[in-house]
Amino acid sequence: MRTIAVAVVALVAIAAAATFAVLYFTDERATRTVIVRPCGDRTFGHIASLERDSGRWLLHFDPAWFTSGLTANTAAAEDGVVGPGEPVPNDNYRIDEGHRLLTYIVAPHARVTVLTRHGDPGRFGATPITVAQLAELVRGEKPVQLFEPLDTGVWIRIHVDTVCAIEHQYQP
Repeated sequence: MRTIAVAVVALVAIAAAATFAVLYFTDERATRTVIVRPCGDRTFGHIASLERDSGRWLLHFDPAWFTSGLTANTAAAEDGVVGPGEPVPNDNYRIDEGHRLLTYIVAPHARVTVLTRHGDPGRFGATPITVAQLAELVRGEKPVQLFEPLDTGVWIRIHVDTVCAIEHQYQP
């Protein structure tokens, strides 16, 4: 009886060791969880220019506030856009207090999406493009046909002085 118990314990130990070895030494990427963190702070505004300078992309950006809810309703009432206590259309109000342009470097492989009729319908037509294509759009060229103009605004993600993502904002 004792021999059987020892044999069972040995088999369980061998099975556990084999399972551990397979899990530890197998390089199966599909079984790994990867957490993708946003590349930086998110800021709303308008692109004034996007140009190459000394081998890098420079963005001149006019920041603004994209507000919703009570903040939007109160600000719009203070600005005389809606009456006191009245809601703003589509629950958002954009505030552009000044037009000071901030200069950012745009990472050469920054993730850029604009809104087109042929993009992802679950994301209001979001379509990935390159930084160079975005620069063409800013200059008035048409490398892609936009659903709505860029002046509806964009969200940029910034890490220190470098933009790592640009997303065109849908305006209902």
